[in-house]
Amino acid sequence: MSIEILPDLLGVFFFAVSGSLLAGRKGFDLIGSLLLGSLVGLGGGVVRDLVLGQSPAAFSTPVYLVAPVLAALLVYFLYSSVERIGRLLTVFDAAGLALFCITGTAKALDSGMNPVASVLLGVTTAVGGGLLRDVVANEVPRLFSSHDIYAIPAFLGAALTVLCSLNGVLNLGTGIVIAVLVFSFRLLAWHFRWHAPLAVWRRSPEAGAWTGQSSV
Repeated sequence: MSIEILPDLLGVFFFAVSGSLLAGRKGFDLIGSLLLGSLVGLGGGVVRDLVLGQSPAAFSTPVYLVAPVLAALLVYFLYSSVERIGRLLTVFDAAGLALFCITGTAKALDSGMNPVASVLLGVTTAVGGGLLRDVVANEVPRLFSSHDIYAIPAFLGAALTVLCSLNGVLNLGTGIVIAVLVFSFRLLAWHFRWHAPLAVWRRSPEAGAWTGQSSV
């Protein structure tokens, strides 16, 4: 197994744990947990590889299928002893996001895509699986939540990955630094409920001024 796929496998595992945790919260059975974990863990990478015109690593490299199985079993045995499942789900989701925005961008660059396209594909890799997970589990996708920041940390990580690559300093050390920054940004945004401006400005009835806050 090549060392290059280890960060990708870790991202699959972290995302798969978040999917299995959500399945447990929803009352799914073990098979449902495995399928939801596989969907979030492998979905973003499959989209990435198809866009690049490559055979999806999830299907051509069987070891990728091990991570969702381990995640489902881990949650199966430990779920009842874990408190604050919502927080734990966010932590694992943030870890997967941090790794996938880097590995997705790096793979796009290695495949000859230009920097802008590489950033976009890195973000797609990072948020795609989480979007599929939330839609299938009948949750409001975190990507579209007006009370959270989800894609912006992924954009930051993908952009930093491109900058490091263009300057010839993208390596394990800089990759870890970028991952920590994205992970921290994501958790801080969730904890303090940071959010981006809404899609439209709304006039405040009290002040008679335009505001980016929801009127509801």
